[in-house]
Amino acid sequence: MPPRDGAERAVWGAIRNGWRRRCPHCGNGPLLCGYLRVNDNCTVCREELHHHRADDGPAYLTILIVGHLLMPAMFVSYVVWRPDPLALFSAFAVSATGLSLYLLPRLKGAMVGFQWARHMHGFGRKR
Repeated sequence: MPPRDGAERAVWGAIRNGWRRRCPHCGNGPLLCGYLRVNDNCTVCREELHHHRADDGPAYLTILIVGHLLMPAMFVSYVVWRPDPLALFSAFAVSATGLSLYLLPRLKGAMVGFQWARHMHGFGRKR
């Protein structure tokens, strides 16, 4: 289905800008105000960003990525080194928390960028 406004948008460029927590349109303005709240409009190009519907998607992706990265590492470290269970728990709890806090806003930005590029949820309307 062609976009409603007729303009093609670069999907990977918008996802990359979102990952950097920048406006998917211009790549300069901040996408997020605070940790996870999306700005209503870009402060540089005035692109409307309030149409996004990221909802729980970034959280699910974060859990998926963190789980798939840390569970094999936990298994290998337990089998190879046999650390004390409390040390193993502490190391991987800190790792999981840190990685989750790093990934969550970036995945939200990437999801908003993808929605913008694909003209989803009102992003394709003419101004």
